[in-house]
Amino acid sequence: MIPELKKTTEQKMQKSIEVLKADLAKVRTGRAHTGLLDHVMVEYYGSMVPINQVANVTLIDARTIGVQVWEKPMMQKVERAIRDSDLGLNPANQGDIIRVPMPALTEERRRDLTKVVRHEGEAAKIAIRNLRRDANQHLKDAVKDKTISEDDDRRAQEDIQKLTDRNIAEIDKLLAQKEQELMQL
Repeated sequence: MIPELKKTTEQKMQKSIEVLKADLAKVRTGRAHTGLLDHVMVEYYGSMVPINQVANVTLIDARTIGVQVWEKPMMQKVERAIRDSDLGLNPANQGDIIRVPMPALTEERRRDLTKVVRHEGEAAKIAIRNLRRDANQHLKDAVKDKTISEDDDRRAQEDIQKLTDRNIAEIDKLLAQKEQELMQL
């Protein structure tokens, strides 16, 4: 029972870190990356689909994303979807490709984004701590039901604490990298 509990707790903690990584990838720096447009939805014959299902999204250079639409009539819809998204981007249609330049970030905007990143990190840490609490509660219930000994409980709680510490250190590392990336000029 204890190894299974540790394994599921570790898997859930890893999922929390993966969610944090995905959320941090959405926080825009001055540098372009194709994942930035992943959540932009385009109307395609009556249904809303992600932009990567109607176009090829590539990097032209470090500050420009290129969107190559597969069907010519979709150009205006894709361009409008990018412009109307909450990303603050201004795409430029250049015939067969849509260029999406990344505007430079102001110092104030960088500080705001750093606050957003810290908030995301704190939410991930809370999720990790909640998982630790749930695992410890399962152990206490098992001791109460006399399915494990108190020594096993103590060792398992120490292992779960080490797992928690390791995951929180990983979150801190991710946050430091993202903050450094945001503050670079």
